[in-house]
Amino acid sequence: MSEPLPTDSLKQIFTEARSYSEWQEKDIPEKLIKDTYDLMKFGPTSANCCPARFLFIRSEAAKERLAPHMSEGNREKTIEAPWTVIIAHDLEFHEKIPELFPHNPGAKDWFSDPQKRAENAFRNGSLQGAYFMIAARAMGLDCGPMSGFDQNGVDKEFFRNDPEMENWTSNFICNLAYGVPGSPKPRSPRLAFDTACKIL
Repeated sequence: MSEPLPTDSLKQIFTEARSYSEWQEKDIPEKLIKDTYDLMKFGPTSANCCPARFLFIRSEAAKERLAPHMSEGNREKTIEAPWTVIIAHDLEFHEKIPELFPHNPGAKDWFSDPQKRAENAFRNGSLQGAYFMIAARAMGLDCGPMSGFDQNGVDKEFFRNDPEMENWTSNFICNLAYGVPGSPKPRSPRLAFDTACKIL
């Protein structure tokens, strides 16, 4: 647990992983999606609040509901991906804290203020969304994360009329598949440590 991962693992998760838009015609079994979630869920969140919620879009009917809410540049690649996940967060996540944080069930009250609760849901849900993509790469999948969509349209279409999801709000969307090798453009530059970081 105290040693760095092997170089090949770091390549798969970070240094050689890419965001894909073109997909191989290869299905992904539902078990692999569930295994990815079961790996992701161990990532840390504040008071183990776990506000992220994941709506997996697989059927043709569900894709047809999602497609009109995607930006033009994201629509086709989303329709063609075998799986798409709407990564959302539950604005009433605090109701589950007594279950998730049993040694201090009163921590639920830390999130009683709606504005602070929304801020924490977004922050920790975003963390879990990133954990999910790292877990997907670790499981051998490729990801295509996107922010180009009509958030209000997606929320209304999938969440607002479903009692089990009425308090969910979408954050970003990610296609899941096996990418076509060599299809992404050359990797764009990243900021150097001395530009992006300071040590005090």
